[in-house]
Amino acid sequence: MQRVFGLVVLALSAVLVEAAASHPALDGLHALVQRRLADHADSFTFQLSEDEGDSFVISDTKGKPGGITVECTTVSVCARGLYTYLTDFGGVDIWWTGSRLDQLPSHLPRVGKPVHGTAVVPYRYHFNTVTFDYTTPFWTFDQWELELDWLALRGVNLPLAWVGYEYILIEVLHEAGLSDTDISSFLSGSAFQAWNRFGNIQGSWGGGLPMQWVNDQFALQKQIVTRMTELGMTPVLPAFTGFVPHAMSSIYPNASIVNGSQWSGFPSALTNVSFLEPFDPLFATLQNSFIKKQQAAYGANVTHIYTLDQYNENNPFSGNISYLANVSAGTFASLRAADPEAIWMLQGWLFFSSETFWTNDRIEAYLGGAPSNDSMIVLDLYSEAAPQWNRTSSYFGKPWIWCELHGYGGNMGFEGNLEAITTGPIDALNSPGSSMRGVGLTMEGQEGNEIVYDVLLDQAWSSAPIDIPSYVVSWVARRYSVKSLPAAAQEAWRILSTTVYNNSNPNNQAAIKSIYELEPAVTGLVNRTGHHPTLISYDTNATIVPALQLLIKAKAENEALAAVPEFAFDVVDVARQLLSNRFIDAYQTLVATYNSTNVTSESVQRAGQPLISILSDLDTLLGTNENFLLSSWIAQARNWSHGDDAYAAYLEYNARNQITLWGPEGEINDYASKAWAGLISTYYIPRWQTFINYLASITRLGRAYDSTTISNQLLLIGQEWDARTWGEGPGEHWGVSGEDVWELVDKILATWA
Repeated sequence: MQRVFGLVVLALSAVLVEAAASHPALDGLHALVQRRLADHADSFTFQLSEDEGDSFVISDTKGKPGGITVECTTVSVCARGLYTYLTDFGGVDIWWTGSRLDQLPSHLPRVGKPVHGTAVVPYRYHFNTVTFDYTTPFWTFDQWELELDWLALRGVNLPLAWVGYEYILIEVLHEAGLSDTDISSFLSGSAFQAWNRFGNIQGSWGGGLPMQWVNDQFALQKQIVTRMTELGMTPVLPAFTGFVPHAMSSIYPNASIVNGSQWSGFPSALTNVSFLEPFDPLFATLQNSFIKKQQAAYGANVTHIYTLDQYNENNPFSGNISYLANVSAGTFASLRAADPEAIWMLQGWLFFSSETFWTNDRIEAYLGGAPSNDSMIVLDLYSEAAPQWNRTSSYFGKPWIWCELHGYGGNMGFEGNLEAITTGPIDALNSPGSSMRGVGLTMEGQEGNEIVYDVLLDQAWSSAPIDIPSYVVSWVARRYSVKSLPAAAQEAWRILSTTVYNNSNPNNQAAIKSIYELEPAVTGLVNRTGHHPTLISYDTNATIVPALQLLIKAKAENEALAAVPEFAFDVVDVARQLLSNRFIDAYQTLVATYNSTNVTSESVQRAGQPLISILSDLDTLLGTNENFLLSSWIAQARNWSHGDDAYAAYLEYNARNQITLWGPEGEINDYASKAWAGLISTYYIPRWQTFINYLASITRLGRAYDSTTISNQLLLIGQEWDARTWGEGPGEHWGVSGEDVWELVDKILATWA
């Protein structure tokens, strides 16, 4: 009888498992398993529970040897539970450099005692509005697919979804009576759309935004939003902000439309964006049109959360308390009229970047215009270095998310503060009266320093600060997933995690920029803080040099590491940082030589040659790895052209200009600079050689240094470089060079260590 009863229980369990596995909400998660773990597609069972909160339980599947069950409260939490099994038991991971989940052992490790996991916050957020230009503007869905799987598995449930915004906006503006000419003069280029969406710039340089681009991006957004929802994430979609073409004033002369402020030195034709004030009835009309069209395009209930930023680095028309409250009240009312469940998401960057304007009484008035505490979510955008939640009484009760900014412009220098991103969120969550509801990544560019982003997303699942030393050990073990990982690899990362990634200086916590990426000058490049930080907060000889030596030692002890893409990436990245830091030394020697009493033209040229040698070595090094190629960035842009040469040239110009002059006259020169092979050889080396030649020339002629003269020469180099199309200049590699990276790194260590 007991045997019969047991068989009945097993059969019933199998039925329940099958029923749970076939739940339609889990189809997207099963598809992820099929994509990334095809050999184990039948090994994982997912079950949705009705428990409260975001929690999961991982266990061995009853009656199914080798099977793993993840029971969870939401699809997103199921994905995080799967990730916990894959990393903690399987020793595999998914990285920006690619998924290694297919390296899961053929016989799945048993769980044994069930493992429980609970999120400490309901929201796990990802993306900055500008990431959609600094990193993803030219991505195809294949690239987005890896990104979205990376997000889902790490438990992100609230990603920003900005792609394709212009399609909906154009439809709304057409409906309002604006012509194609009115609209095209307003929209910005393909690599600069974020700042048009923010109301910082209008129009474009290098040609108007083609409708082919608008249509293609709209089609891509449909794929992205569908995949986000399939993976259990709630996309944060845009709304109508109020920024409109100048022609709107002519068509609606009685509407309350004001001009925004000038932004970052741009000429008035490209900034001073018109702003339709939200308390004007026309604002609500356009908002309703926008939301309804967006719901028709993507689905009525895919989200009720909308990103809407009106004063990003632009101050309001008035600082009057009542005015600010009326602006936000009108904005929120328009959202709720279009979507009765609407929640307004706001980047809190404005309260830091314009701190003088945004006093606490003005912040309270502006946030208070959205009447209840379920009406808004504020992203505390720079929590790791410049939090605003603590000076605003937790945003006066509005829910907010603790965010890590990092990565200004996609700068690639090593930087991080692991202690701040582990203790900071927990301290904020436990502070009296805290209205914190999430943690998130708001990096400007998703380039390098991957460990700091992994740590923060993992911190969302720990009620106590993560123990960094033990975390780093397990992180390195699965990043370099080889048998018998040499201790040298672990020691390299122990050094980096306790020094380079232990920067407690809030003035340069944004990814360090290498000075060779800045316009050459005799002063002002070294030890900078702020938006172009160059201050190195560690001793290169005690950190970068031994870390690189240890990684090379690890490879010598286990040649299998050479075939690990993440290991090859890290070796190139650490060697890149070594050469970048050594460039500072060489630059300071050049300046000292130029300023010496016995300077000659020849001595200046001699002092300048090490700078060129370092850059040449750096370009060769970066050319060995597909992740550090200018050609990848340009090819991504040109690939959207559908074979149209003129369109390809337009896209390429946008791609080139963003990473160099950032504007027709270098308005934000070098802000989005990159350490890429091809960019160094064809852009940075000519700039620095021109600078060295200039110093030598004025030394020979006995003339004074003229910053305007050399700056104009360098601007011309930038404009000529931006105007190229592919193949016009040497050194812009289409692919990996084929050089032996290990020999190159040995040479670099021998020459520059």
